[in-house]
Amino acid sequence: AQSLGRELQSSAPADRPWVQFTERLLAASIGAASARLLLTSLLRGSGMDLGEVVAVLDEAGQELRFNREILSTTLENISAGVSVVDPDMRLTAWNRRYQDMFGYPDGMLYVGRPVADLIRYNAERGELGEGDIELQINRRIGYMRAGSPHVFERTRSDGKVIEMRGQALPGGGYVTSYNDITDYKHAERALLEANETLEQRVAERSHVAEVAQQSKTRFLAAISHDVLQPLNAARLFASALRESDHVSDEQRHLAERVDASLRAAEELLDGLLDVSRLDAGGLHPVIGEFDVSALMRELAAQYTPVAAGRGLRLDLFARTTWVRSDRRLLRRVLQNFLANALRYTRQGRIVLAVRQRGDEVELQVWDTGPGIPEHHMRQIFDEFHRYQQPFDWGEQGLGLGLSICQRISRLLDHRLNARSRVGSGSMFSIILPRVAPLPGYTDAVTLAATAPPVRSDSLAGLRVLCVDNDEEILDGMRALLGRWQVQVITASTVDQALQKIAERPQVMLVDYHLHDRMDGLDALVALREAAGYPLPGALLTADGRDELKRMARERGYRLLTKPIKPASLRAFLGALRDTRNND
Repeated sequence: AQSLGRELQSSAPADRPWVQFTERLLAASIGAASARLLLTSLLRGSGMDLGEVVAVLDEAGQELRFNREILSTTLENISAGVSVVDPDMRLTAWNRRYQDMFGYPDGMLYVGRPVADLIRYNAERGELGEGDIELQINRRIGYMRAGSPHVFERTRSDGKVIEMRGQALPGGGYVTSYNDITDYKHAERALLEANETLEQRVAERSHVAEVAQQSKTRFLAAISHDVLQPLNAARLFASALRESDHVSDEQRHLAERVDASLRAAEELLDGLLDVSRLDAGGLHPVIGEFDVSALMRELAAQYTPVAAGRGLRLDLFARTTWVRSDRRLLRRVLQNFLANALRYTRQGRIVLAVRQRGDEVELQVWDTGPGIPEHHMRQIFDEFHRYQQPFDWGEQGLGLGLSICQRISRLLDHRLNARSRVGSGSMFSIILPRVAPLPGYTDAVTLAATAPPVRSDSLAGLRVLCVDNDEEILDGMRALLGRWQVQVITASTVDQALQKIAERPQVMLVDYHLHDRMDGLDALVALREAAGYPLPGALLTADGRDELKRMARERGYRLLTKPIKPASLRAFLGALRDTRNND
């Protein structure tokens, strides 16, 4: 009646609001269906005697009891503990799982028990952790009164982990479920530990693999000096024998075959070292902008004598073209292209070309060799894949050259291109970005065959000081340079070399690993200071580290890698001789 805002009067007629109010009031006691049935009968005027009313109420009571039994049975058969409190924060329902989970004594749980008593019981046993007990009780009661939903994990004193989920009920009250998630947390912790252990094992194995790779690289670099020393001496002797005027054609042919075999062994070692450095991440590009035509002219000058010795013509077609790349690694790619062209071309010519393609530049190496079938072209960049040509110069490689080119191109973010026609020849190229030239450079064009090989007598009279702790190397230098009419001054120690300065050499060739009181680089500096005049020189070593090349360049010296290529050595000495003559 209060909700309707007026007093109930027995003589007043019942309007719709009164009927609806009465139906809701009865429904709270006997259920909605029974309340509707009773009101319908009364409104129709049929009336109901006392027995009928009692029967209806009994039926409603049975339904309520049935529903309560269903609810009770459901609560008792779920795995979670459940507790329900009314708006006054008094216990109204729970299940056996809830009592067992928290160890409440029999008789402690009953309808109307203040939930604060239960919270206090748990707090006094240390289940809620440290802190003021009353503050903990008030905080939890405050959550439930506010109807705030929550999910909370509590680790009990016995090590069990309980997950509590609370939710407000319509019309007031609060229901909370309690799940024992101890096994789940153990499994989760085990997975985390396994993951951490796995990551640690992966990191350890990666570190071991990295150390092993670095050790392999250092090992290859270390043994390369000892392995290349006899190869260097053998190539010097073979070159001297081949260029001698006192040997027969058969002996010269044998010397050429020996030199080719030694060159193949050298290229194999170089390839293995390059692959090892690339795999270990030891090759770091130094990107810069430069005129690539100058690099192409250097390569043409270096390989023209080799091509001429095989009856081939090497032409260069280039104009001033600036690119962005690593000059040293780019040179390595082009050297591999040229080495393959020289190895498989029996007659005709080899062409180096610089082609401008819009914002890009394509550096090409053409040959007139036998060509490669199309089905082999798809595999030529694979490691250790080598197409067996019907003709070569006795140089049996292992197919590492083009694989190294591909790795370098990926490292530099350049593209490789290749095409071939059986019976006509092949073309290999690398494509890289083109940049604007620096101010002051003209677009010069080189469109001619390179100069013929330097004549041996052009070095006649040049005084060269050779310093190496290996007598075989010194003997080979004397034999080879003597064929070029060079005056050879040799020394096996730094002190001997300092004494030979009195003979006023014009060029120094000093080995890096002297196993003496100073290395070759320091020896070059000491010899130049002792000479008292500008004395050019080159550092000879099998160690091709970038750092060593940089150190030699900073001190004004050239680095020549072992085994020393006779053509490269003659070109280096010839360039110094030409400079001296021009001065």
